[in-house]
Amino acid sequence: MIRVDNLYLIKDLSRLSGHSIYTIKFYLKLGLIQEVGRSQETRFRYFNEETLERLARIRALRKEGKGLTDIARLLPTMDRAA
Repeated sequence: MIRVDNLYLIKDLSRLSGHSIYTIKFYLKLGLIQEVGRSQETRFRYFNEETLERLARIRALRKEGKGLTDIARLLPTMDRAA
């Protein structure tokens, strides 16, 4: 079930997370983050607070020098621990 308390468009996610729209789309393509919904009419993607938290974890791991392949392996483990 999708929670609807705070849904964000990609531009909002970019502003709130500090990641560029290009980077967010790249992470989507790699499967590091997922949209929680999509508008039938506009096809806009929607994201939630969990996506923001995941982007924060990705940024922290990147600052530690981890590569995207390592991050893809680490995130599921981190998600279960959270």
